Amino acid sequence: AGQKGDAPQADALIEDLPADIVMADTAYDSDRLRAAIAEKGAVAVIPNNPSRAKKHPLDKDLYAQRHLIECCFSKLKHFRRVATRFEKTARNYLAVVTIAAIVLWIR
Repeated sequence: AGQKGDAPQADALIEDLPADIVMADTAYDSDRLRAAIAEKGAVAVIPNNPSRAKKHPLDKDLYAQRHLIECCFSKLKHFRRVATRFEKTARNYLAVVTIAAIVLWIR
């Protein structure tokens, strides 16, 4: 439903993820998700929700590097076909994103 946030889908995203570190924004700050990340042997780098009673430590230097990923997505969205998702199939969309990434890399 439209009222659900992104956090319920996070379990599916990290299910087979071979990562040592999982970075996310404050919207993903839940004990359930942090436990799922810990079960995989990874470290959760997620800022605490301001209303959280028990605060978890945050590696601020590592979290600051997250902006590189955000900037990459922002640059990819400058390509109209990427931003509007004109492609009908996942295969074609992946191809368009790949071409856009190559153009950005060549610049």
